[in-house]
Amino acid sequence: MEQKPVKRLDRELKYEGNILKIYEDTVDANGHLAHWDFIHHNGAAAVVPVTKSGKLLMVRQYRNALDRYTLEIPAGALDSPDEPKIDCAHRELEEETGYKTDKEKLEYLISVNTTVAFCDEAIDIFVARELEPSKQNLDEDEYIEVEEWEVADLEQKIYRGEITDGKTIAAILAYARKYGVK
Repeated sequence: MEQKPVKRLDRELKYEGNILKIYEDTVDANGHLAHWDFIHHNGAAAVVPVTKSGKLLMVRQYRNALDRYTLEIPAGALDSPDEPKIDCAHRELEEETGYKTDKEKLEYLISVNTTVAFCDEAIDIFVARELEPSKQNLDEDEYIEVEEWEVADLEQKIYRGEITDGKTIAAILAYARKYGVK
């Protein structure tokens, strides 16, 4: 059976929010007219902060979409679509954890597309070492607790289903594998 390519015929903006734009795409999918949802996100960056003792700094915060607190790596949306992701990671490290490092010391780890079925969000994840105490600079609607964790304990939380955030799972497992951390 010959498979026909998928071709987008139209894209109509249905909603524009603070960080998302929601569209309805009209596509020709294998010879059939279909309507697909598409969410545009300008992108984000995240960071795996590593303490001198080798523990990871994690942030615990309320996530409205899940109606619960989650344990995650620090992350945030780009301030503008053209902001370099390393700049965003550098900013979010200090804002969320109250620790900082020189931007030049951030090391690229991986990139993650969070929800490929309907959203184009892409997050670059960096590793931060040589952390220095600074001060949290949270948005007025944010409440974030900072916790230090052993990588092995975080892996167990992943395998028990206690950490479900995709970027955090990818980052922890990639960090552990790349650096041979147990």
